[in-house]
Amino acid sequence: MKKNYKKLLFSSVILFFITSLVSYGQITPGVYVDTIQNNGLKTVHQVKINDDYFIYNAYEIEPAKFIKTVGGFFQIENTATNKLLVVLLEFNSNYENDAVRQLSIPIEMDGEKLKMNWFQQLTLTPLYPNSQDLGGTWLFATRGPDTGQKRRGEESTRKTLKFLMNDTFQWIAYDTESFRFSGTGGGAYSAENGIYKEHIEFFSKDNTRVGAQLLFNYKLEENDWHHTGKNSKGEPMYEIWSKRVTSVE
Repeated sequence: MKKNYKKLLFSSVILFFITSLVSYGQITPGVYVDTIQNNGLKTVHQVKINDDYFIYNAYEIEPAKFIKTVGGFFQIENTATNKLLVVLLEFNSNYENDAVRQLSIPIEMDGEKLKMNWFQQLTLTPLYPNSQDLGGTWLFATRGPDTGQKRRGEESTRKTLKFLMNDTFQWIAYDTESFRFSGTGGGAYSAENGIYKEHIEFFSKDNTRVGAQLLFNYKLEENDWHHTGKNSKGEPMYEIWSKRVTSVE
């Protein structure tokens, strides 16, 4: 069953990449933000985008409240009237309510800003670009130390993804087969001299965790990130994350 699903999944991804009218470079990779105030509530709309992956987050501040996250592989499709950001979703925190697995969003770059005419008009401003250790996409592989236990990777439908870009971090736990969403959290991070710090700005499981700062140790070994310290509950942890390498070959 899983083998058949995986074949179908990869066939769909291949078809998606082949049939889309692709034009890379039309969207500048980065992290973009638009904060909208309405009736006293401030809602942050955040987009993270690299060469082939898109994540959208929505959350309120003052007081903190998580709203939504969606993400997946994208292509740009040029139509007669506009450019569409077509996203084949890997996760959707609202899937139980809307059953959405694909997005088509009219987009355009206006100077350095990203405009998205989606459920509402968003004009998103880029964060200052910055690179530091651990930047990129990672998949949870195993609990450490790595002593031969089976590693979870791209072939597994159950995934935990970490997306680190322009001083922001986010983890997302999901299943690409059932589309079950298990949780997400994100905010700002720094990684220097083996010390990794997180400042939580949104957390789907517990809004009261917003504002917390977590401190860990990290070590890079080839394509593995060894992540040690204490988790959000104060318990010792040792995780190994593997650099995500995607291919449709």
